[in-house]
Amino acid sequence: MTDWTPEIVDDRLCEAARVLRRLPSIRMQGFFSTWPRMAVEFSDLVGQTPEPMRRPPPSAAAITRMEAALPWLQWLERDDAKLVWMRAERAPWKAVCWRLGLARSTAHRRWEYALSVIAWRLQLQRPPSLRMGRDQLVARVRLFGVERDRLADHRRQGPPGAQRPGETPAMRASAITGSRNALISDTT
Repeated sequence: MTDWTPEIVDDRLCEAARVLRRLPSIRMQGFFSTWPRMAVEFSDLVGQTPEPMRRPPPSAAAITRMEAALPWLQWLERDDAKLVWMRAERAPWKAVCWRLGLARSTAHRRWEYALSVIAWRLQLQRPPSLRMGRDQLVARVRLFGVERDRLADHRRQGPPGAQRPGETPAMRASAITGSRNALISDTT
């Protein structure tokens, strides 16, 4: 996958945080009991709070994607990596800003920059130089995503004047006439 955008990077990091949360907890080997399990009757269970239900463990593919996404945080500065991980865990902006000591707008800018750096590195581009400002990198990565979307739309539409699948010649003629009439009405 070579078309990385900050949104895709954010989705993958959020998925990694969810997978990490769903993994079973680490249990220490240690004491155990040789006594048989106690037989519990229904009357013993009445009034007790039930054990919380957990989601099933993640699939092997999800764990593999998580393991691939976690090293991305090493490409960032320490504070930016903390910020990105806190947002991946869906911590509210207020808690993120309080913990890192940043203003809301500054935290959001740094979060966008960090996601852009990861997307930039995943596109196998040379790491951004220090001369390129944070805003320039974010704008360049966004522009790459916009141009990629525009190219995909162009490929979907086909060459100009081509008939689209499921389109009859009558539909095509009415669309052309309608667009011509719209142009005429706009110019008058």
